[in-house]
Amino acid sequence: MAKTVGHAIDVKLSLTAAALGAITRKDLALAFRRANPATSFDLERAHKWLQGRSKPREMALYEDWSSLLGLGRPGSWIAECSVEDFLDAVCPQGGPERSVMLRRAEAFRGTGQRERPEGVQELVGQYACYSHAWSPYFAGRLIRGCLSITLPASNTQPRAAYAESLPHGQLQTEGSLTLTAHALQLDLRDPQGGAQLVHVLFGPSPPVSVLGGLMCGTTILGPERVPSVTRILMVRLPAAGPGVAMREAYLPAEASVARDLAGLGLILDDPDEADRRIVRFLTGSLRPGIDQIMAADFRAVVELLDQAWITRNGHAPGS
Repeated sequence: MAKTVGHAIDVKLSLTAAALGAITRKDLALAFRRANPATSFDLERAHKWLQGRSKPREMALYEDWSSLLGLGRPGSWIAECSVEDFLDAVCPQGGPERSVMLRRAEAFRGTGQRERPEGVQELVGQYACYSHAWSPYFAGRLIRGCLSITLPASNTQPRAAYAESLPHGQLQTEGSLTLTAHALQLDLRDPQGGAQLVHVLFGPSPPVSVLGGLMCGTTILGPERVPSVTRILMVRLPAAGPGVAMREAYLPAEASVARDLAGLGLILDDPDEADRRIVRFLTGSLRPGIDQIMAADFRAVVELLDQAWITRNGHAPGS
């Protein structure tokens, strides 16, 4: 009998249950038996599969699985494909349908929201990020980056990725997100072993229209790598803006952040007032040897952008 070793079987079974509307493992077993009365799928082994303790090795079961879902693919594809490819095959359409299915899959597997930091779901989205340029070649300029926060289907923990389109190429970092009662921290690294950026941000509050705090790392573009820190403001975009991360990072001298946001789809009622509050946050009043952001400066930006988000969208993000 042909045998195989499957990849991420617990997650794929949970996604299958969600796609079929199965509430219990018994429901899932019945679905397999409807596809093939002689299937080798049984409850006792399914418990271990869903706990990640073992994997089905009979290729015939994977063939039953493909038939059950009507994928038109060989069973070996289910065994070997990535979770993301499997999800695309089971639920090719994005939007709310996929979000609902992912929640159902998590509940079926027993690894739902309770294993994530409370409130992390509201952070998911794409943000335009504004900070001071570290490069001596662009002194006094603002730089725009792009932050994406996601909840991968194969992982209950959130992931963050930050990118900038620099003159010499693309800066890309990714890594973990830690949400505590008082702060949000991002530890992001270049997968190729280059840059590392650490963000320490104010704790977010619904509807999470904006994040802000400090970004620390070393200069990327310059004659030498110099330890650096900057204030950074991350404004949630109303929709995934195509190509935001690919736009030229360095803004023109004296650029208006509010007007730059308008070009990304977020139009503010009073751009001049928005710019005043944003400039105050990004510069503020410094004490010698320390940069400590005043909570009032951040709150002034939050209040303005929260109101803009609510009035433009009619609901809170993530609700």
